[in-house]
Amino acid sequence: MLAPLVAAASFVAATPYATPAQPATLVLDASRAGDGFIEVRERIPAGAGRFTVVYPKWIPGEHGPTGPLNDLAALRISANGAPLDWRRDATDLYAFHVTVPPNVQAIDVAFDVLMNAPDDDVATHSVAVLNWNRALLYQDGVDSHGYFVKPSIVLPAGWQYATALRETGSGGNRVDFAVAPLNMLVDSPLDMGRYVRKWTLWREGTAFVELDAFSDFPQNLGIPASLLRAYERVPAETFAMYGSRHFNDYHALLTLSDTIQFQGIEHHQSSDDRASADFLTDPDESLSSGDLITHEFSHSWNGKYRRPADLTTPNFQVPQLTDLLWIYEGMNQYLGDVLSFRAGIRAPKLFPEYVASVYAELDYETGRSTTPLIDLTTGAPYYYEAHGSYPAIRRGSGDFYSEGELVWLDVDTIIRERSHGARSLDTFLHRFTAPAVTGPIVETYTRAQVESLLGDVEPYDWHDFFEKRVYQVDTHPPGDELARAGWRIVYTEKTNDFLTGHRGEQDVIGWYAYGANLSSEGVVRDVRDGSPAWRAGLAPDMHVLAVDGQQFTPEVLEYALRRAQHSNAPISLIVTQNGWYQTLSLDYHGGIRYPHLERVPGSPDLLGQIAAPHAK
Repeated sequence: MLAPLVAAASFVAATPYATPAQPATLVLDASRAGDGFIEVRERIPAGAGRFTVVYPKWIPGEHGPTGPLNDLAALRISANGAPLDWRRDATDLYAFHVTVPPNVQAIDVAFDVLMNAPDDDVATHSVAVLNWNRALLYQDGVDSHGYFVKPSIVLPAGWQYATALRETGSGGNRVDFAVAPLNMLVDSPLDMGRYVRKWTLWREGTAFVELDAFSDFPQNLGIPASLLRAYERVPAETFAMYGSRHFNDYHALLTLSDTIQFQGIEHHQSSDDRASADFLTDPDESLSSGDLITHEFSHSWNGKYRRPADLTTPNFQVPQLTDLLWIYEGMNQYLGDVLSFRAGIRAPKLFPEYVASVYAELDYETGRSTTPLIDLTTGAPYYYEAHGSYPAIRRGSGDFYSEGELVWLDVDTIIRERSHGARSLDTFLHRFTAPAVTGPIVETYTRAQVESLLGDVEPYDWHDFFEKRVYQVDTHPPGDELARAGWRIVYTEKTNDFLTGHRGEQDVIGWYAYGANLSSEGVVRDVRDGSPAWRAGLAPDMHVLAVDGQQFTPEVLEYALRRAQHSNAPISLIVTQNGWYQTLSLDYHGGIRYPHLERVPGSPDLLGQIAAPHAK
């Protein structure tokens, strides 16, 4: 990891040709965005001789070299109307070289953006998400904070838009925006669509927080009055949690589509939130994904204003170091979830049930016996892209979100217990994100600075605490916080509502019982190493056809599990895999098991205190 660190530390910025007085101009013809197609016209100030332009590679908020180079097609470069030959760099595929003729002060760049790819759709007939980094090139070697762009966009007829960028004028379907430094432009996505609703959640003077929803279909833009009231409480609860604000105004951009994949990407004065079509209208979606808006909103403080020093790079080609994502993402996962309960998007009384689901998922993950949390954050650019069978053995990027959440719940309960309720993690956050109000600026931090500030809030050996929780292998996730908070983990037959699976992906949860998860059709999703299902020979993508001689249904499997509790005989499974059939014996007699938390009599309920509304 030394090479990226040296690259960032030794970076010497090239003199930018694109200045506030002479910015690059970027015009996107998105009139066919509904067809997944945008035409780019860009004028880039340049100097004569060899000149290199680059396509953004390391994308903030995505924590990896994820710039979708496959989106860029049909590149043409010219000067004064004459075509110029260009060549892609032989080793850095994101760089393009061109020789600029004498006395030429700018080159004209044109290319097409192909917006949709497998598992990466960002446009439908009625909605499109524009991430500016997908639709521009810029001068190589510059500091993105000192390179300036004047952007414009041509919208499809009848479509509206929302973005944190400042509009300076419009005519017809074209909208022009103010000159912005490149880093701010890339940090300001734009949503556009045919069916739109906007709700102001908070306003004070010229500052505001707005929820801007764009939907494939108009009927999905309805929102129950009680849910809207909960979202209207989000800003107040977040201000109470942090005690500060570091944006001029904020747009929570939300697309509602079953074509565009579920996603949330943080930005300083906005967020790129993508959810299913019924996200606002189905109560189950608010339960399972109710932290989407709050998680990304919280990132405006934790991740955008306060940011790890080694994750803060001068431009989008310099590699990011991701080792402190257990703070950036792990703490934010905790805070975003807590905010969803404090605001009432999720009922505060369900917070213990949610914590139980997080703890159990991590406690039954076999890969944690070999792989510490720090490897997941250091290797985040790889883990984000890792796919395939047996993820519990490999572990994944989601772990530093969920286990980070437990680490920071542990921190919160330690502060609360040791201070006898006088202080909490909120106390730390007020100091961490001071002063009270600024514009969208960045203040970096290191691990040592975080530990020192925690020590100022509550004297404790925080360095040793994080060494054990983050940097060392532990076969169990943090658990002391459960007892400290007045709760303990138990397993019963009752379903945990937070473990029913997102949109039916895991309809039959046996992970905490026989050790496998199946779809409602009997397709094996995953098998836990060493479990009864593992020993029986079940494997991912097998299809269970019959259980004890009966055609598989979830109800038939549940009946067999209950009957096996009173029998020594194994459960018989007929399965098919790659055209072969076999009968497996599932020797399991422990019944149906789901995780829950139950109160420890006579102890204080810290989880109730944490999830309760805090805003006055």
